[in-house]
Amino acid sequence: MSGPERITLAVTGASGMQYALRLLDCLVREDREVHFLISKAAQLVMATETDVSLPAKPQAMQAFLTEYTGAAAGQIRVYGKEDWMSPVASGSGAPAAMVVVPCSTGTLSAIATGACNNLVERAADVTLKERRQLILVPREAPYSSIHLENMLKLSNMGAIIMPASPGFYHQPQTIDDLVDFVVARILNLLNIPQDMLPRWGEHHVGGDE
Repeated sequence: MSGPERITLAVTGASGMQYALRLLDCLVREDREVHFLISKAAQLVMATETDVSLPAKPQAMQAFLTEYTGAAAGQIRVYGKEDWMSPVASGSGAPAAMVVVPCSTGTLSAIATGACNNLVERAADVTLKERRQLILVPREAPYSSIHLENMLKLSNMGAIIMPASPGFYHQPQTIDDLVDFVVARILNLLNIPQDMLPRWGEHHVGGDE
Protein backbone atom coordinates (compact mmCIF):
# COMPACT_ATOMS: atom_id res chain seq x y z
CA MET A 1 0.00 0.00 0.00
CA SER A 2 1.47 3.34 -1.04
CA GLY A 3 0.87 6.48 0.99
CA PRO A 4 -0.19 6.72 4.64
CA GLU A 5 -2.55 4.10 6.05
CA ARG A 6 -4.04 6.54 8.58
CA ILE A 7 -5.01 10.12 7.69
CA THR A 8 -6.57 12.98 9.61
CA LEU A 9 -9.20 14.79 7.54
CA ALA A 10 -10.32 18.13 8.98
CA VAL A 11 -13.13 20.20 7.50
CA THR A 12 -13.49 23.88 8.41
CA GLY A 13 -15.91 26.66 7.59
CA ALA A 14 -14.99 27.73 4.07
CA SER A 15 -16.78 27.07 0.81
CA GLY A 16 -15.86 23.81 -0.91
CA MET A 17 -17.53 21.01 1.04
CA GLN A 18 -17.71 18.92 -2.13
CA TYR A 19 -13.93 18.58 -1.97
CA ALA A 20 -14.08 17.20 1.57
CA LEU A 21 -16.83 14.69 0.84
CA ARG A 22 -15.17 13.47 -2.35
CA LEU A 23 -11.81 13.10 -0.62
CA LEU A 24 -13.42 11.15 2.22
CA ASP A 25 -15.04 8.82 -0.29
CA CYS A 26 -11.73 8.27 -2.11
CA LEU A 27 -9.84 7.55 1.11
CA VAL A 28 -12.45 5.00 2.13
CA ARG A 29 -12.25 3.30 -1.27
CA GLU A 30 -8.47 3.09 -0.89
CA ASP A 31 -8.90 1.36 2.49
CA ARG A 32 -7.41 4.18 4.56
CA GLU A 33 -8.34 4.78 8.17
CA VAL A 34 -9.75 8.31 8.42
CA HIS A 35 -9.77 10.40 11.60
CA PHE A 36 -12.48 12.95 10.85
CA LEU A 37 -12.73 16.42 12.43
CA ILE A 38 -15.24 19.12 11.50
CA SER A 39 -16.03 22.57 12.87
CA LYS A 40 -19.54 23.83 13.58
CA ALA A 41 -19.15 26.44 10.86
CA ALA A 42 -18.24 23.70 8.40
CA GLN A 43 -21.39 21.77 9.28
CA LEU A 44 -23.46 24.85 8.46
CA VAL A 45 -21.66 25.39 5.17
CA MET A 46 -22.04 21.72 4.27
CA ALA A 47 -25.80 21.87 4.82
CA THR A 48 -25.89 24.97 2.57
CA GLU A 49 -23.69 23.67 -0.27
CA THR A 50 -24.73 20.01 -0.38
CA ASP A 51 -27.62 17.73 0.45
CA VAL A 52 -25.66 16.32 3.40
CA SER A 53 -26.75 17.32 6.91
CA LEU A 54 -24.42 15.77 9.44
CA PRO A 55 -25.66 14.81 12.92
CA ALA A 56 -24.26 17.03 15.65
CA LYS A 57 -22.89 14.32 17.96
CA PRO A 58 -19.58 12.62 16.99
CA GLN A 59 -20.89 9.08 17.48
CA ALA A 60 -23.98 9.70 15.34
CA MET A 61 -21.87 11.50 12.74
CA GLN A 62 -19.48 8.57 12.60
CA ALA A 63 -22.35 6.16 11.98
CA PHE A 64 -23.77 8.46 9.30
CA LEU A 65 -20.48 8.87 7.43
CA THR A 66 -19.76 5.14 7.65
CA GLU A 67 -23.07 4.39 5.94
CA TYR A 68 -22.77 7.34 3.53
CA THR A 69 -19.38 6.20 2.21
CA GLY A 70 -19.83 2.46 2.61
CA ALA A 71 -16.85 2.34 4.97
CA ALA A 72 -15.99 -0.66 7.08
CA ALA A 73 -16.80 -0.54 10.77
CA GLY A 74 -14.20 1.61 12.54
CA GLN A 75 -12.65 2.84 9.30
CA ILE A 76 -13.94 6.40 9.91
CA ARG A 77 -13.42 7.81 13.40
CA VAL A 78 -15.08 11.09 14.30
CA TYR A 79 -13.90 13.26 17.20
CA GLY A 80 -15.45 16.30 18.86
CA LYS A 81 -13.76 19.69 18.87
CA GLU A 82 -12.52 19.24 22.47
CA ASP A 83 -11.72 15.53 22.46
CA TRP A 84 -8.22 16.05 23.79
CA MET A 85 -7.76 12.32 24.48
CA SER A 86 -8.16 11.42 20.79
CA PRO A 87 -5.11 10.03 18.92
CA VAL A 88 -4.81 13.13 16.72
CA ALA A 89 -4.07 15.28 19.79
CA SER A 90 -0.78 13.54 20.52
CA GLY A 91 2.38 12.96 18.54
CA SER A 92 2.49 9.37 19.77
CA GLY A 93 -0.91 8.53 18.28
CA ALA A 94 -1.60 10.89 15.38
CA PRO A 95 -1.73 9.66 11.76
CA ALA A 96 1.21 10.27 9.44
CA ALA A 97 -0.66 12.88 7.37
CA MET A 98 -3.36 15.51 7.82
CA VAL A 99 -5.45 17.35 5.26
CA VAL A 100 -7.57 20.42 6.05
CA VAL A 101 -10.09 20.83 3.24
CA PRO A 102 -11.55 23.30 2.87
CA CYS A 103 -9.30 25.34 5.13
CA SER A 104 -10.80 28.62 6.30
CA THR A 105 -8.48 31.60 6.61
CA GLY A 106 -9.34 31.71 10.30
CA THR A 107 -8.09 28.16 10.71
CA LEU A 108 -5.04 29.03 8.60
CA SER A 109 -4.25 31.89 10.98
CA ALA A 110 -4.77 29.77 14.09
CA ILE A 111 -2.48 27.02 12.81
CA ALA A 112 0.17 29.57 11.83
CA THR A 113 0.19 30.99 15.36
CA GLY A 114 -0.08 27.67 17.22
CA ALA A 115 -3.39 28.64 18.84
CA CYS A 116 -4.64 25.10 19.57
CA ASN A 117 -8.07 26.33 20.71
CA ASN A 118 -9.82 23.26 19.31
CA LEU A 119 -8.95 19.77 18.11
CA VAL A 120 -8.48 20.79 14.46
CA GLU A 121 -5.88 23.36 15.45
CA ARG A 122 -4.22 20.99 17.93
CA ALA A 123 -4.07 18.16 15.38
CA ALA A 124 -2.42 20.48 12.86
CA ASP A 125 0.02 21.68 15.52
CA VAL A 126 0.94 18.08 16.32
CA THR A 127 1.43 17.32 12.62
CA LEU A 128 3.82 20.26 12.26
CA LYS A 129 5.82 19.59 15.40
CA GLU A 130 6.24 15.93 14.47
CA ARG A 131 7.39 16.92 10.96
CA ARG A 132 4.56 14.97 9.35
CA GLN A 133 2.68 15.85 6.18
CA LEU A 134 0.18 18.71 6.51
CA ILE A 135 -1.84 19.76 3.45
CA LEU A 136 -3.95 22.92 3.72
CA VAL A 137 -6.55 23.65 1.02
CA PRO A 138 -7.78 27.26 1.29
CA ARG A 139 -10.46 28.54 -1.08
CA GLU A 140 -10.70 32.23 -0.13
CA ALA A 141 -10.35 34.71 -2.98
CA PRO A 142 -8.80 37.17 -3.21
CA TYR A 143 -6.12 36.68 -0.55
CA SER A 144 -5.17 39.52 1.75
CA SER A 145 -1.59 40.17 2.79
CA ILE A 146 -2.45 38.56 6.13
CA HIS A 147 -3.57 35.37 4.39
CA LEU A 148 -0.46 35.31 2.21
CA GLU A 149 1.86 35.93 5.16
CA ASN A 150 0.24 33.06 7.08
CA MET A 151 0.59 30.77 4.06
CA LEU A 152 4.26 31.67 3.68
CA LYS A 153 4.86 31.11 7.38
CA LEU A 154 3.22 27.67 7.24
CA SER A 155 5.02 26.76 4.04
CA ASN A 156 8.31 27.59 5.72
CA MET A 157 7.27 25.27 8.58
CA GLY A 158 6.83 22.42 6.11
CA ALA A 159 3.10 22.56 5.38
CA ILE A 160 1.86 22.25 1.80
CA ILE A 161 -0.45 25.06 0.71
CA MET A 162 -2.72 23.82 -2.06
CA PRO A 163 -5.44 26.36 -2.96
CA ALA A 164 -8.64 24.86 -4.33
CA SER A 165 -7.91 26.10 -7.85
CA PRO A 166 -8.90 23.46 -10.41
CA GLY A 167 -7.16 23.40 -13.77
CA PHE A 168 -8.83 23.06 -17.15
CA TYR A 169 -6.30 21.21 -19.30
CA HIS A 170 -8.28 17.98 -18.76
CA GLN A 171 -11.31 19.67 -20.39
CA PRO A 172 -13.80 19.33 -17.51
CA GLN A 173 -17.42 18.85 -18.50
CA THR A 174 -19.10 18.95 -15.09
CA ILE A 175 -18.69 20.38 -11.61
CA ASP A 176 -17.72 16.88 -10.48
CA ASP A 177 -14.81 17.00 -12.93
CA LEU A 178 -13.57 20.22 -11.30
CA VAL A 179 -13.94 18.74 -7.83
CA ASP A 180 -12.08 15.61 -8.90
CA PHE A 181 -9.19 17.70 -10.22
CA VAL A 182 -8.51 19.16 -6.76
CA VAL A 183 -9.09 15.89 -4.92
CA ALA A 184 -6.81 14.03 -7.33
CA ARG A 185 -4.04 16.54 -6.63
CA ILE A 186 -4.47 15.98 -2.89
CA LEU A 187 -4.26 12.21 -3.37
CA ASN A 188 -1.14 12.64 -5.52
CA LEU A 189 0.49 14.64 -2.74
CA LEU A 190 -0.40 11.85 -0.29
CA ASN A 191 1.01 9.29 -2.75
CA ILE A 192 -2.34 7.47 -2.75
CA PRO A 193 -3.47 5.90 -6.05
CA GLN A 194 -6.20 7.70 -7.98
CA ASP A 195 -7.72 7.29 -11.43
CA MET A 196 -9.66 10.55 -11.65
CA LEU A 197 -6.94 12.60 -13.31
CA PRO A 198 -3.98 11.45 -15.40
CA ARG A 199 -0.60 12.78 -14.36
CA TRP A 200 0.89 15.34 -16.72
CA GLY A 201 2.30 13.59 -19.79
CA GLU A 202 0.57 10.24 -19.22
CA HIS A 203 -1.78 10.77 -22.15
CA HIS A 204 0.22 13.28 -24.15
CA VAL A 205 -1.14 13.78 -27.64
CA GLY A 206 1.13 14.96 -30.42
CA GLY A 207 4.72 15.78 -29.63
CA ASP A 208 7.75 16.42 -31.78
CA GLU A 209 7.48 15.37 -35.38
